[in-house]
Amino acid sequence: MPRQLEYFQQYQQRVSALIGEEETRKLVNGALVLITCGGNDFVNNYFLVPNPARSRQFAIPDYVTYVISEYKKILQRLYDLGARRVLVTGTGPLGCVPAELAMRGRNGECSEELQSASSLYNPQLVEMITQLNDELGSDVFVAANTHLMHDDFVTNPQAYGFVTSKVACCGQGPFNGVGLCTVASNLCPDRDTLAFWDPFHPSEKANRLIVQQIMTGASNYMKPFNLSTILALDSNKY
Repeated sequence: MPRQLEYFQQYQQRVSALIGEEETRKLVNGALVLITCGGNDFVNNYFLVPNPARSRQFAIPDYVTYVISEYKKILQRLYDLGARRVLVTGTGPLGCVPAELAMRGRNGECSEELQSASSLYNPQLVEMITQLNDELGSDVFVAANTHLMHDDFVTNPQAYGFVTSKVACCGQGPFNGVGLCTVASNLCPDRDTLAFWDPFHPSEKANRLIVQQIMTGASNYMKPFNLSTILALDSNKY
């Protein structure tokens, strides 16, 4: 993440050489930034292998606090670099993706450990964003409750036109949840019938549902306001 922030700074320097510092500042201030952190910190750092370093260093509640504190530093740095409208997403229901059903779930049930981690993480993320906005005196950061957005179609896939949310379209093994999506994978005949494209990521149809909530969702999905409201507020500002 620090390297990506360096790239963001380098980008501004290059643009400034073309259009000047003032115009670059306006460009960056008026940009919409989307940032996602957290999921891989749990899936790949804390739970991927038995007894990883992070799990020996932290209990889950303490690790959640640690990740949130690091996320806050990243958001503060984005603000220092000129970002003024930032959509911040949390995690989805980590324990319910096909990969975790295959590796950790029992009889197709979600992994309790990962679900517990995400249920702790997401509310604290919203709390941190609210606190950071208060400190800045402006609603710079907007919390997108991607956990709830995913959970809608994960818990009731048929209501959203899916046959199931347990099986990936492209994958191998149980629930098509093992390995990557490759030429050797099983491939479903109609991706729109499944909520997940591969063992970890939602299908295009599912992503459209998520984006719809980002655009027009109520406060339980988007806090303090949705993207349509942001666009209306900023239409005359930049």
